[in-house]
Amino acid sequence: MKKLMLIGRVAAGKTTLTQALRGEQIHYCKTQYINYSNTIIDTPGEYTEVNKLGAALAIYAYEADIVGIVISADEPFCVFPPNITCMVNREVIGIVSGIDKPSANVEQATRWLKLCGCTKIFYISSYTGEGLSDIIEYLREDGDAPDALPV
Repeated sequence: MKKLMLIGRVAAGKTTLTQALRGEQIHYCKTQYINYSNTIIDTPGEYTEVNKLGAALAIYAYEADIVGIVISADEPFCVFPPNITCMVNREVIGIVSGIDKPSANVEQATRWLKLCGCTKIFYISSYTGEGLSDIIEYLREDGDAPDALPV
């Protein structure tokens, strides 16, 4: 599978999405450092929120095939500037997480991701599983087992 790097602010749903994509039981786990696995790089939200750490994300993106900008559907604001996708030389996709939340505003999160420069956007709920198969299929490469999950 292609390696996906997830970036987004604190509580955007990056680690929860990582757990769901791996088929793990979802539990709260604060990401304190950049976590590498075979197919997912999970980053702390502070790297997105703290200006001095933001450049590190562009450097770490070289370890990935695809960068995923994660914005929760109930975010009150967007921390990403317009056209941020040009900061890396990798494909960048948008991921709207938490689409099942009562306060979800999927349209607003979609507008923010398009403003960031994302043209491919996925809509997911890590808790219900909605949209997870779309991301898994997108990450799949020729020769991958049909039922393989990112590990």
